Amino acid sequence: MTIEVRVPQLPESVADATLVAWHRQPGDAVTRDENLVDLETDKVVLEVPAPTAGVIKELLVQNGATVTSGQVLALLEEGAVAAPAKAAATAVKGEEKAVPAASGDKLAPSVRRLVEEHKLDTGAIPGSGRDGRITKGDVLSHLSGKEAAPPATARAVAPSVAPEAVGAREERRVPMTRLRARIAERLVQAQSAAAMLTTFNEVDLKAVNQLRARYKERFEKEHGARLGFMGFFVKACVEALRRYPVINASVDGNDVVYHEYYDIGVAVSTDRGLIVPVLRDADAMSFGQIEKAVVGYANRAREGSITLEELTGGTFTITNGGVFGSLLSTPILNMPQSAILGMHKIQERPVVVDGQVVVRPMMYLALTYDHRIIDGREAVQFLVAVKDALEDPARLLLQV
Repeated sequence: MTIEVRVPQLPESVADATLVAWHRQPGDAVTRDENLVDLETDKVVLEVPAPTAGVIKELLVQNGATVTSGQVLALLEEGAVAAPAKAAATAVKGEEKAVPAASGDKLAPSVRRLVEEHKLDTGAIPGSGRDGRITKGDVLSHLSGKEAAPPATARAVAPSVAPEAVGAREERRVPMTRLRARIAERLVQAQSAAAMLTTFNEVDLKAVNQLRARYKERFEKEHGARLGFMGFFVKACVEALRRYPVINASVDGNDVVYHEYYDIGVAVSTDRGLIVPVLRDADAMSFGQIEKAVVGYANRAREGSITLEELTGGTFTITNGGVFGSLLSTPILNMPQSAILGMHKIQERPVVVDGQVVVRPMMYLALTYDHRIIDGREAVQFLVAVKDALEDPARLLLQV
């Protein structure tokens, strides 16, 4: 019986997707729920599983094509098995070309599947994940690079180049990914639609550092997550948003929409671009829940396994350029939100405290806001409230 493999139902906010790469070809045997093809949307890469076990009969859409919800991608012959001759040939081919993953590599299941299917040498793939691990995006980028490279035969028959031209400069043109194109579109939209202004302050993180040093081992034992800075910043922002609700609002036509909940987006950098997973009801989350959620989002975002629902919505965003060494920046709004907080590098600097010059771990904070609905007074007071909460973390417990 012939079964149709279709594009899954895409969320309402996603009109279409791009077919990135097939993992199986006509004649290949597949198992139920095995990933057949990757589809890239504006936000994430979706996997399309085999609806049943069988053999791929025909591919109806090729790599690079744009597809929509419910579109038929391939035909699968249910219950069939690969022809013995083809199976044998495939086995021989695999023995000749398969390159085992480097010893000790820890690959996510989706990454390992791609590596094995395309017979890749993991030693040739730069890893952008934590501790240099290879992410799904790294493998896809490697594959697209291989496809874009000119054939060896073409290089072999190229005319000889004069010695003085050996150092000639070259260019490489590649299309934007769906995510990168969407990021570009949203940034231009923010620049043209909002009246953006940025206000700055600085925060002394001595008290936060002392708390982290005192409780980090016990915290990690209790919660299974490292006590980082993000929990403190999320909590400080939530308390400041309670006091200044317009910072948590958004513009809808001629209306100002005040959100009575706190869905905090935390910007995460991936090889495909910047994405913003959302901490739902962050005001109800504990420090442990926040830290675990942020680490989990970051890992899955870099592996390409994060879901669209986890990237949707948000009322306020925090972005941390300090992890890359940024000392100061002016972040751009994550529309339709009206404000975004920029964290930066912690740097020991001399400051005056009670008339004495002391060295403290200081961080510059930047709040970019939509001046259409947020006045400078409210923006500055919000940032001061964040600063006060971080310099005296007991405020976060007492909500004062």
